[in-house]
Amino acid sequence: MSATGIDAIAFYVPQLYVPMDELAEARGIPAEKLKKGLGLQKMAVPNIGEDAATFAANALLNLILQNNINPNDIGRVYLGTESAIDGSKPTATYAVEIVENQLASTYGERSFKHCDILDMTFACVGAVDALHNSLDWVRNNPKRKAVVIASDLSKYDINSTGEYTQGAGAVALLISHNPSILEIKDVWGVASKSEGDFFKPRRTFKKAALLKAVFKDLNLDASDEKIQEFMASSDSEFWSDSNTNVEVFKEEPVFDGQFSNACYNDRITEALNHFSEQKEVSFNDNWHKIVFHLPYAFHGRRIIFDNWLNWLKSSGLYFSLENEIGPMVDTDKKEWSKKAYKSEMYTTFINSKIAQGELASSEIGNMYTASIFMSLLSLLSDSYNNDLDLSGKTIGFIAYGSGSKSKVFEGVVQDEWVSKIADVNLFETLNERTSIDVETYENIHRAKLEKPIHNGSKISLDFIERDETNYGLRRYSVK
Repeated sequence: MSATGIDAIAFYVPQLYVPMDELAEARGIPAEKLKKGLGLQKMAVPNIGEDAATFAANALLNLILQNNINPNDIGRVYLGTESAIDGSKPTATYAVEIVENQLASTYGERSFKHCDILDMTFACVGAVDALHNSLDWVRNNPKRKAVVIASDLSKYDINSTGEYTQGAGAVALLISHNPSILEIKDVWGVASKSEGDFFKPRRTFKKAALLKAVFKDLNLDASDEKIQEFMASSDSEFWSDSNTNVEVFKEEPVFDGQFSNACYNDRITEALNHFSEQKEVSFNDNWHKIVFHLPYAFHGRRIIFDNWLNWLKSSGLYFSLENEIGPMVDTDKKEWSKKAYKSEMYTTFINSKIAQGELASSEIGNMYTASIFMSLLSLLSDSYNNDLDLSGKTIGFIAYGSGSKSKVFEGVVQDEWVSKIADVNLFETLNERTSIDVETYENIHRAKLEKPIHNGSKISLDFIERDETNYGLRRYSVK
């Protein structure tokens, strides 16, 4: 059976960002804590009219145009996202519609007509699920090609502990036989457990209670009779609606950072063990590079530390660490771990296997489902820019999604990878973005602005339908 994997890759990141120095100053946080401690330099901010559909459409369009792909040859487009713009209609349908219309003059009307289109959601691991599923589908027929898109907006409450990790964007992958970039092996470590470390609930409020609070603030009669009378006679479609409850969906999650870190650590440990049960492997020796889902740039180096210690123990290198920092004493475990984390051995491990994949995350922030694939693109782009040959090298992937699940897999870099990365221009594109101040970012975050900043984006939301039969349907335009 021929190899399957990633044949081409493209991305899209919003053109606006906030410098971390400015955000740190506005929040009263030492900038070095965020920059040197977490690896955060810039935070990507979506422009007015941008969402998960526009990110995905931009990445898909870039993938097709940069690689001269005929969309009629694509059998499926699977989108991983936790930023869906509708509770029923897949975000992928919006993205494909935008691109299909844009390509009509070149490839004909409805060039995705026979394409299977789907959203997959499992927090930050959803796009890895889409990849896993699409690889299996492609393997069954040598003529099959699929596109996997990871597209997300990471949004937290202003002044929350997650705010400075925010980011946004999308990465698109072409999956095929005999791939040019990465052959992905058919061994997957999987670990799942239902947890509440991070989620976006449907919040509900009693309509009468909301009105009562408003009436009291306005010093009006807030009796139950008056509230019911108002709702029965109001011409407002909001207040006159017959539902007792108001459902509110927020992009900002409910989360517990420390608990989520513990879940991440537990799931990846279980998934690594599951992987090694299926294939004999020395993660430290056999994996030339390691790519992670990165909630923030330095998270991978932090979350893998305990497993790294266990890898040393199983390989006999633990004595080298003890020779450098001294043996562990039971009464001094915490201090010893701090020394081990700062040791020359662990620093060498980070710099040789992880650091290249962190570079783009430092400039963008958390991309949720797209984070792990941006980490791969960061590694490939930095290696290309510095003439480092990755051909034949094995890359390990450690994915995590809250809720919670981890998937571990590996891929071998192909000889033609340079030809597919040469024109991606990741870091050049990131350097061309526009800086905005904290006040502008806050106004975007709070939806106080109606018009895009500067010239806006190439693909953006045009309007939302208001007629009864298509109320809420989103319409997009391309400049």
